[in-house]
Amino acid sequence: MKKHLLFLMLLSYQLNTFAQEDAWVYLKDKQNVVASIANPISILTQKAIDRKNAHHVLIDEKDVPVNENYISQLKGATGISVMAKSKWFNAVHVRGSKTDIDNLITIFSFIDYIDFADKNLNTLKAVQQKNTSKLEKASTIFTYGNAANQIEMFNGEELHVTGYTGAGMTVAVIDAGFPNVNTMSSFLRLRNAGNILDDYDFVNRDSDVYTNTTSNHGTLVLSTMAGYIENEYVGTAPDASYYLFITEDGLSENPVEESYWVEAAERADSLGVDVINTSLGYTTYDDSDYSYTTLNMDGNTAFITKGANVAFEKGMLLVNSAGNSGSNSWGIVGAPADAPGVFSIGAVQANGTYASFSSKGNGTQPTRKPDVVAQGQASYVITENDIITTANGTSFSSPIMAGGIVCLWQALPDNTNAEIMQLVRESASQYHSPDYNLGHGIPNLQKALNSASSIINNNDGKNEDLKLLPNPTKGPIYFTLPFSENELSNENELSVSIFNILGKKILETVITKDTNQVDISSFSNGVHMVRIQSKNISKTIKLIKY
Repeated sequence: MKKHLLFLMLLSYQLNTFAQEDAWVYLKDKQNVVASIANPISILTQKAIDRKNAHHVLIDEKDVPVNENYISQLKGATGISVMAKSKWFNAVHVRGSKTDIDNLITIFSFIDYIDFADKNLNTLKAVQQKNTSKLEKASTIFTYGNAANQIEMFNGEELHVTGYTGAGMTVAVIDAGFPNVNTMSSFLRLRNAGNILDDYDFVNRDSDVYTNTTSNHGTLVLSTMAGYIENEYVGTAPDASYYLFITEDGLSENPVEESYWVEAAERADSLGVDVINTSLGYTTYDDSDYSYTTLNMDGNTAFITKGANVAFEKGMLLVNSAGNSGSNSWGIVGAPADAPGVFSIGAVQANGTYASFSSKGNGTQPTRKPDVVAQGQASYVITENDIITTANGTSFSSPIMAGGIVCLWQALPDNTNAEIMQLVRESASQYHSPDYNLGHGIPNLQKALNSASSIINNNDGKNEDLKLLPNPTKGPIYFTLPFSENELSNENELSVSIFNILGKKILETVITKDTNQVDISSFSNGVHMVRIQSKNISKTIKLIKY
């Protein structure tokens, strides 16, 4: 009996020793950082550089690739498979036994710390806390057919009529498979225009996203934005350009998919992508030790969520499905939809009422989730067989809305990602009374455009003289006023509202000839928006507090 017991104990020990675990290996440094930043074309495309410059996004160490020599050494380590890498986090996703992964930190001096996907495996020795630091338009009239309701719900067709159909904008669709997109008649218009820029399968490490796939999910998602069947179906951004990336492994649920997503987002940033749509979400895994809890949906815990927040900082606008857990025990939005930097889209029925499956927000998230909603119940999509049908899920409300946002941003190329997101929120049906089911409600994109245009066009020659200094700043800001002392009466007082990057108003005050200073030294570091208004002037200025 004791022999059998000893055998079982040894077997258990061996299974624990050799079981395959997933972990992120964080590295201490990068190669040629200063030289790369000084010569950004060596690490980014010109489009990416132009986009960052246009929106005042710094090119920094996060843009520098991971040291390939370090990756090669990790690949050569005993029992280790390198699954993915992230330049933003200077990290490598590895798979191996706990023993082999733990050994890495004793073998390689370039490793900063290791973080296991199964948090119970982390030890004080292995894990330490780390600080993370346009084109000319023409009027376009489409016959939308079955897709009419889902674009008309947020007045996206009005943008199309005025020529904003996504031309000149670049979208990355990060999803599962895209079967037959390269041959379907529904995407012929897209292909003939050369608007499928490239594709990559991060799961299988190849460029076959059309046949080497276990899912048609990406095809359905893409159809809501880029599908076109004359007089029968038009997507919400039919003239945008697209990158197609697979990061979802349809055969299993594992944290490595989060790492694949971050890799894809990093590539999108390097390519100059404007908008990312992701109709994916991560909550629980096949191995329950890797699973998150609802308390982890706090906007900064999941690896993919942290990656999404960096992507937002890099100037991209991320649109993500809220999730389909509204009627089950999980209930709330998943990662990365919980990220403050992600524009999370819930689902409504065709009549605009809440779709019961749509994941809800709660007090765990630092910002109101979902942000807004679009049609996600009985959404019209096109299958890989060129058949128009209906499907349910926030997987479809997300790209339907993403396409509309792409067209809005085309119309407002000088606005930042944060400004576009806030304009969409403010245009929504319940902006002043948001809830956890619909967030801010159903947007009105034409209203958003009109609101922004009124600010841009309301210029009597004095807007250009209205400035705030210094910018960036650590403390007080001063306003240079466009009025003479005689002109600055009560009618010309300046109303100043300051919003944080998430669109939350954090200060409201009045500027006069005697009080033209505002102290922001207590504000958190980062980007803020300053809206200045008077009887004759309206202007929004981006302010950087450091």
